[in-house]
Amino acid sequence: MIKKEEIEHIGWLARIKLSEEEKELFEKQLSSILDYFAVLDEIDTAEVEPTYHVIGITDVVRQDDPKESLGQSEVLRNAPKKEEGYIKSPRML
Repeated sequence: MIKKEEIEHIGWLARIKLSEEEKELFEKQLSSILDYFAVLDEIDTAEVEPTYHVIGITDVVRQDDPKESLGQSEVLRNAPKKEEGYIKSPRML
């Protein structure tokens, strides 16, 4: 069972003002939801294999093959501004 103080704290975190009627309503509704989770916690899942996706999804990204990186002169060739061997960027405040 969730308490009224916890509902007030949740409202404060969400930056919403709750009336007394809303607090009572949410107290009942959230308690009902938490009671249902308590029922789910009682289910024996010891023999159930953990799943990360409910459907069999495989990664479709290409294999990451290491390659030689660009040299400093090649990188600086495309830089709009450079200074002492580095790319110069605008100052961030």
